[in-house]
Amino acid sequence: MAKNVSGVDAEPKGENEKIDSVAADVGRVSYDALKKASEMVKPGKKLLDVAQYTEDVIREQGFELAFPLNISVNEQAAHYTPSLGDEKVFAPNDIVKLDIGAAKDGILGDCAMTIDLSGKNGALLDASKRALDDAISTVKAGVRVSDIGKAIQNAIESKGFKPIRNLGGHGVMEHNLHAELFIPNFDNGDDTELEEGMIVAIEPFATTGRGMVSDGDSYEIYDYIGSPVVRSQNARSLLTEIEKSYHHEPFAVRWLSNVVSSKFGLYSGVRELFSAGAINAYPVLVELGNGMVSQFEAEVLVEKDGCKVLTR
Repeated sequence: MAKNVSGVDAEPKGENEKIDSVAADVGRVSYDALKKASEMVKPGKKLLDVAQYTEDVIREQGFELAFPLNISVNEQAAHYTPSLGDEKVFAPNDIVKLDIGAAKDGILGDCAMTIDLSGKNGALLDASKRALDDAISTVKAGVRVSDIGKAIQNAIESKGFKPIRNLGGHGVMEHNLHAELFIPNFDNGDDTELEEGMIVAIEPFATTGRGMVSDGDSYEIYDYIGSPVVRSQNARSLLTEIEKSYHHEPFAVRWLSNVVSSKFGLYSGVRELFSAGAINAYPVLVELGNGMVSQFEAEVLVEKDGCKVLTR
């Protein structure tokens, strides 16, 4: 049976305090990396350079990655991370979502922010940021997730934008970044209540578009499912490395270039693994109306009378 990362229902008090301390460290490192990434986002800068630098910031402090740095631009809401040898650069009018998390001992961080390179979309960014602040102010043991969603919806709509209804926050458990609990970005009527000791990520998405996302045609993030028989040597070598190094958390294809250095061989091997059911893909999520998207996210520890923000 899954347990929340703070272990409140299953672990003795001393173990709870130890896990909470790790969660605080993971949150601090996650947010520090996010801030450093944001300082690198400039017109003309390569997305790949930002990703590699930010991920190394986390690794160099003795932590792992909960997932690759997401750098989603404009109508992209989530799940874009640079490919191997990616030459994409930021444009002067880009709206850039950065989403990152550190990991240690199965405890996972998750935080995000948006940078407006044009300086003309302050209201859109303020909508999702205000929604996050309002949502955090409602969090405590016993609050319904629909009440959090209502706070998010009201904040975004009051600014003249739409919340993205098929994206939202989530529970965070050990080695499980997207646990069953769903934190909606609108009042969906869900009476599920938060419990003391839960760790949840709240991530309001605001958009100028239709308020829904769909799968795009780009896949650079995967996670491990199992170990079927695969034919090619490249696929077998990649699967061995994935089982060894990325058994629990999502990974970027570019992280595997130490195993297969040829870009063609790397991506053909990954496609074989995906077709065989060894790995699961995270497609880039794109706003249905091609509307601009902003996102802010924080991870919080639910307490009796409020919450503790872990990633700020």
